[in-house]
Amino acid sequence: MTLSQLYVALLFGGAVLLASIAAARLAHRVGLPSLLLFLAVGVIVGEDGLGLDFDNAQLAQALGTTALAFILIEGGLTTSWSDVRRLLAPAGVLATVGVGVSVVVTGAGAHFLLGLDWQLALLLGAIVSSTDAAAVFAVLRSVPLPSKVTGLVEAESGFNDAPTIILVLVFSSAATETFDPVHVVGNLLYQLAVGAVIGLVVARVGVSALRRIALPATGLYPLAIVGFGIIAFAAAGAAGASGIIASYLAGLVMGNCRLPHRAATRSFAEGLGWLAQIALFVMLGLLVTPSELPAAIGAALVVGLILLLAARPISVLVCLVPFRVPWREQAFISWAGLRGAVPIVLTTFPVVAGVPGARDLLHIVFLLVVVFTLIQGPSLAPTARLLGLIRPDQARELQVEAAPLDVLGAELLTLTIPPGSRLHGVEISELRLPPPAVINLIIRDGTALVPGPTTVLLEGDELLIVTTSATRQATERRLRAVGRRGRLAYWHGEYGDPEPGADAENESGHVSDTRTRQRR
Repeated sequence: MTLSQLYVALLFGGAVLLASIAAARLAHRVGLPSLLLFLAVGVIVGEDGLGLDFDNAQLAQALGTTALAFILIEGGLTTSWSDVRRLLAPAGVLATVGVGVSVVVTGAGAHFLLGLDWQLALLLGAIVSSTDAAAVFAVLRSVPLPSKVTGLVEAESGFNDAPTIILVLVFSSAATETFDPVHVVGNLLYQLAVGAVIGLVVARVGVSALRRIALPATGLYPLAIVGFGIIAFAAAGAAGASGIIASYLAGLVMGNCRLPHRAATRSFAEGLGWLAQIALFVMLGLLVTPSELPAAIGAALVVGLILLLAARPISVLVCLVPFRVPWREQAFISWAGLRGAVPIVLTTFPVVAGVPGARDLLHIVFLLVVVFTLIQGPSLAPTARLLGLIRPDQARELQVEAAPLDVLGAELLTLTIPPGSRLHGVEISELRLPPPAVINLIIRDGTALVPGPTTVLLEGDELLIVTTSATRQATERRLRAVGRRGRLAYWHGEYGDPEPGADAENESGHVSDTRTRQRR
C-alpha cells in the first residue's frame, strides 16, 4: 500500500467511524438499538452500496472474535460484582443447559418446517442460541430494571458464548468427523473450567501488579487493565480453552477491585467497547450481499419465531424453575434474549469450514438479527412495565459521570505544605483565594477532610484546590505569597511572584496541575 492509498483508507475509515457515531446518536434519540444502524452503515458502504467489496469470511471470523474479546472485557469492567455474584448458578445453567435446549428446539423446528437436513438445522440452532453481550450491554442498561434481572441476563450473555462456539464447531465438522457426545461434553467442561481459571489468575496478577507499581501517567492504567484482559483471552485460546470466558472474568474481577483511576479506566473501556462494536457491526454489514437477502426473509422469520416463542421460553423455564425465579422475571428474561453480532460472527465458522449451504445461513441469521432486534429492543421497557417489573413513573437509576475539568473550564491543583512553610497555622478564610477558587479537600495523616472557613492548615497537609483557568495564576501567586510571608504577606510587599530555583518551591510548597500531569 502506498502512502497516498493509506491516506485514502484512513480518510474513509474516519468517515465511517463518524457516520457510525452519528448513527449511535440517532438510534438513542429514536429508541432503536445502535447495532442496527451500525449494520446499516456496513451495508451502505458495501458492494451493493458504495462499492467496497469485502468477502473474506476467515478475516471476518478473526476480527470478529477479537472485537468480541474487547466487548466482553468492557462488559466485565462495567458489571457490578454485587449484582451478579448471587446469580452465577442460574446464569451458568442458562449458559449451558439453556443453550443445549435452545439448539435442540430451534434445530427441530428448522428441520421440520424448513426441510433442512439435521446437520444444517442443528448448526443453525447453535448459531442463534447465544444471547449477544454487545446487544445486551448496550440495550438492557437503559431500562430501569431490578438489578437481579439485569445481572442475570448480563451474566448469561457473558458466559454462553463459549458453549455456543463449541457446538458450532462440532456441527460444522460433523460431515467429516464422528460425533462423540462424551468428547463434546468433556471439551465443553474443559474450555469453561480452564478458561475461567486462566481469566481469574490473570486478573489477580493484574490487580496485584497495578496496586504495587506506580505508572508515570494516568492514561497507562486503563491500557494496562485492558492489556491484562487481552492476555487472559489469548492465553486461554492458546491453551485450547475459552478466551471469551477468560476475558469476561478478567474484566469482571479487575473492574470490581480497588485499583487506581477506576473512573478513567471505566471511561476508556466504554470507549473501546463502542469502537469494537462499531468495527464489528460495520464489518458484518460489509460481509453480507444485500441483493441475496430477500430470498432468506421467509426462513429468517420462521427461525426467529421458533426461537422467540418456543426455544427461548422453554430453555428459560427448564433452567430457572429450580431456582424459584418468579414467572414475571422468567417471562422478561425470555423476551430479553437479544441476538446481535455473535450469531453473525458464528456463521463465518461453517463458511470457513466449507459446510454446504453455510452462505445461506449467513443471510438467514443476518435478517433474523435485524428483524427481531427491531421487535425486541424497543419493546423491553414496555414489556417490563406490563409484567410489573418497573412502575410507569419509575425513574432510571442515577448515572454519575466523571467529566474532564477542562470541559467545565476548571483546573485541579494539588499542594503539599512542607515543613517550615508559613502556610502552617493559617485558616482557610485567611488565604483569601481569588474567587471562585476553593480548597475542597485536605488529606491529613491519611484521612480525608472537607475544610470549612475556620479550618487551620498544618504542615504535611495535601490540598486539592479547584479553580478556573482564568484565576489559576492568581491562585498560585496567592498561595506562594502566604507560604513565604504568612497571612499578612501583602503587608510585607510579598505578592507571590515566581522565583527561579528550588528554594522558593521549598518555602511555599509545590503547586502542581493534576490535569497537565495526567496528560503527560
